[in-house]
Amino acid sequence: MNNYRPEGAIISTYENREALSSLQGIEKAMQNGKILEGLAVMCDEELNLSVDLGGIKGIIPKNEVLYTDEQIKDIAVITRVGKAVCFKVIGIETAKNGKPVAILSRRAAQIECMQNFILSLRSGDVIDSKVTHLEQFG
Repeated sequence: MNNYRPEGAIISTYENREALSSLQGIEKAMQNGKILEGLAVMCDEELNLSVDLGGIKGIIPKNEVLYTDEQIKDIAVITRVGKAVCFKVIGIETAKNGKPVAILSRRAAQIECMQNFILSLRSGDVIDSKVTHLEQFG
């Protein structure tokens, strides 16, 4: 069985909450390349996402929000606000106020899933998924 779940599936798990409970847990997740989840709470004017990590600020820069070969559309970032997002911690910086800020990458989590799961799928495979919304086109 694969370890890649739809976004929102691990946000409430003990393992995810434990990793986000302290700076040391976040650093350990970064060292181990662990995929975590948090709630995207805000999008700033530069289209960076702020993610609730408990007591530590998390930021997903616009260029790390989505795995794509095309330019990231603003709507692809804005629509993540209020939703669970998966990510890998790619760095920890110190803000001007002296507090740590975790730099996150949803793109890195998506690349890992693509390489280790999606590319192994074959016609007829059944996978867990979740419909989050429907759009009318055409």
